[in-house]
Amino acid sequence: MKIIPVLVMGCGGVGRQLLHHIVSCRPLHAKQGVHLRVIGVCDSRSLVVASDVLTTELNDKILLEICNVKLGGASLSNLSSFGECKLFSRTESTRNVIDIATVLGKATGLACVDCSASSDTVGLLKQVVDLGCCIVLANKKPLTSTIEDYNKLIMHPRCIRHESTVGAGLPVIASLTRMLSSGDPIHHIVGSLSGTLGYIMSEVEEGKPLSQVVKAAKNLGYTEPDPRDDLGGMDVARKALILARLLGQQMDLDDIKVESLFPKEMGPDVMPIDHFLDSGVLSLDNDIQERVTKASLRGNVLRYACMVECSSSRCEVGLQEFPKDSPLGRLRGSDNVLVVYSRCYNERPLVIQGAGAGNDTTAAGVLADILDLQDLF
Repeated sequence: MKIIPVLVMGCGGVGRQLLHHIVSCRPLHAKQGVHLRVIGVCDSRSLVVASDVLTTELNDKILLEICNVKLGGASLSNLSSFGECKLFSRTESTRNVIDIATVLGKATGLACVDCSASSDTVGLLKQVVDLGCCIVLANKKPLTSTIEDYNKLIMHPRCIRHESTVGAGLPVIASLTRMLSSGDPIHHIVGSLSGTLGYIMSEVEEGKPLSQVVKAAKNLGYTEPDPRDDLGGMDVARKALILARLLGQQMDLDDIKVESLFPKEMGPDVMPIDHFLDSGVLSLDNDIQERVTKASLRGNVLRYACMVECSSSRCEVGLQEFPKDSPLGRLRGSDNVLVVYSRCYNERPLVIQGAGAGNDTTAAGVLADILDLQDLF
């Protein structure tokens, strides 16, 4: 039986769903001859660790209790099962993760899984990699930190997986990596990589006002608590940067041209969210509808897309027009799509499309990444 020690960082929607997947897939993994030994779970306030990281694990009962506690918004310190595990505070967590990586890096190995949304994990992850451990990322921020941080993290590419940072569970990173490894140079990529913005733009295309669609999307839980976190385009910009760097572009986030769907005077630091939803977003309706109408007269549709042009080292994110019968033009709902042009895929590009949002899909991609590392254990 192949045993993979796992430490999960982040107990939000993706982290909790990952733990559920690990528990529910036990019979399947047993048939495959692999066991994921979860030795620790941490949130922003606490770290819960098995009593002996070399020989024991957090059993499935504890993992499910962690999910229930975090679903209610409580801290891991509210767990009732401390007789079987250890609890460390936030100030102790980083040091203890390093200690665990030091021990397991020399022994069984460790898969450190970042399901958080924090920009503070990059330093820890660099140390974990240096200690001979593997990292699996759903968190985009470590890969969109400085180019120096990025190059440090990917110094040992066999030990890092990050499929779920772009396109949730879609095989975007794996497909591009295989193409590059085969000597097929990628010239140009374009895609719609935000399920939220994909939904918003396809609804606006049907003639609905932007303000109405944004409010509906928020009520359905499609947007962040503050929809401007989606409408500003920075999440898409991070995904675009990850892809650009994968294609060999030595660029930073500031090098990307990003079009926000709202002006600076409506930003979160200027306008309260209630004011934005009540009146601010209403003032955007006419401009967006005018752009949609003009695009339609040309036989096109508007999509919020990212573009990476390798020959000119150009990366842009924003509203673009696409023919209605193109892969992006046919996009509906919250699906993601990436169109890849290379030497082999030139006149007929590679199109990767499917569900690109949701905790279930993202967590499934993370789980697949962990299992993809099993030959290193």
